[in-house]
Amino acid sequence: MQRGQVILMDTSVIIEAYRTNCWNAVTVHFSVATVEKCYEETLTGDLLRPGYVAVDPGILRQGLADRNTVSDVERAALSLNLENADALDAGERDLLAHLLGRPGVWLVSCADRAAVNAALAMGFEGRLVSLDAIARAAGARPNLRHHFTEAWLREVRTAFKLDRL
Repeated sequence: MQRGQVILMDTSVIIEAYRTNCWNAVTVHFSVATVEKCYEETLTGDLLRPGYVAVDPGILRQGLADRNTVSDVERAALSLNLENADALDAGERDLLAHLLGRPGVWLVSCADRAAVNAALAMGFEGRLVSLDAIARAAGARPNLRHHFTEAWLREVRTAFKLDRL
């Protein structure tokens, strides 16, 4: 990963970066982007749910280099290219739909097993990166929950490959 590199993040990764106070370090070091649905999900949710993290809209907007709109055509393309695309969370589905046609050099960070498996099935293995690796590259050492770590991502990749044998 290089400074300034584009990294697309799903909702849970954005919230975890915010929760662990590494959002600023990550967004200064990288060009962080997402899709509109993930942006919306980041700012909404059940305020009474235990562990709910309220993300400041101004800080979120300031940190994002780009918010991408996803069309129905992109969603349809995902459905044609990925079995069970409709089983994904709406934000994850839109993020993966956007990635299908996204040109250039970019990485993607998801922390949901179904979304990671979908990205792997789509051939994005070399583009998947954990929040752990992103934060460390940006000089931060946050105390992340397990499914945001490099170890967890490695476990999911291995299980995916073993299931394909």
